[in-house]
Amino acid sequence: MTVTGTAAPAADERLAPPGILDRLVVRPELGALLGALLVFVFFSLVTEQFLSIGGVATWLDDAATLGIMAVAVALLMIGGEFDLSAGVMTASTALVTALLATRAGWNVWPALLVSLAFALAVGAFNGWLVLRTGLPSFIVTLGTFLALQGINLGVTRLVTGSVQVAGMRGTDGYESAGAVFASTIDIAGTAFPVSILWWVGVTAAAAWLLARTRFGNWIFAVGGSAQSSRAVGVPLGRTKILLFMGTAAAGWLVGSMNILRFASVQANQGIGLEFQYIIAAVIGGCLLTGGFGSAVGAAIGALIFGMARQGIVYARWDSDWFMLFLGVMLLSAVLVNNAFRRRAERVRR
Repeated sequence: MTVTGTAAPAADERLAPPGILDRLVVRPELGALLGALLVFVFFSLVTEQFLSIGGVATWLDDAATLGIMAVAVALLMIGGEFDLSAGVMTASTALVTALLATRAGWNVWPALLVSLAFALAVGAFNGWLVLRTGLPSFIVTLGTFLALQGINLGVTRLVTGSVQVAGMRGTDGYESAGAVFASTIDIAGTAFPVSILWWVGVTAAAAWLLARTRFGNWIFAVGGSAQSSRAVGVPLGRTKILLFMGTAAAGWLVGSMNILRFASVQANQGIGLEFQYIIAAVIGGCLLTGGFGSAVGAAIGALIFGMARQGIVYARWDSDWFMLFLGVMLLSAVLVNNAFRRRAERVRR
């Protein structure tokens, strides 16, 4: 007997390379990128100032410090936690630096190092308390937020007799520290704050950390399933504590930029901004449940903030409309992110 022919085995569709659409859908920042393009085109058409060199510098400046914090908060959210003390931390660290420099006569650089150590200690305490007690990080960091707010107001009033610390420009080391954290770069006759470069650098470092390092894998693992990650040997406690320390360090960086740029700080500064950081991260693709998100997406979310806030000003609209914009963007982002995640899970299977 002779075999005249055999049927070719059916190709396994799971081995087929994913299409372009499937590769795009698994990117958490896709929705934020589309939203940023929409906002950019809209305000470019509505107002002429938006695309001017001065306009670009303004909305990039607006987005820069928000973007630094949003990226750090995004990493923490991917790890499955929240930090409501992130906003007030920017004021706390700036106050520590300012009080040491203006009242104790310290050089600005040692004062900055002490305020950094203070921030890292608070971040480590937040992480340790969340792990030790098992309480939601929302509750733990809300307590830290209230405590820091009280300390800021109480200590500042006790030392200065007011709720403001000023006089940084006359301190030792102010010029050199200001050149690093609060200088400007002239482009086409327009001053672009160096905070924009810090924003880009922090975003690039965080994106590399998530995509290229073992620690980045740990972040996704502990956010996706804490019990499963612990079972396969992921150091859950160390990972979460370092993430809380990261948001605190970002708060120190933004606080240092603010105190060196404006040479003064209010004790109630930064209150309420923690929700903007979370919203920017959610717009950028982070899920409130953890395990999914993007540092680049969070930076784009902050960019949307900056463009919308300044675009409304350039269009001469009532600034109250900005809050409506935030609400719509937040709800839309949550719906889009959930849809993208479900599609991404199907693609990966």
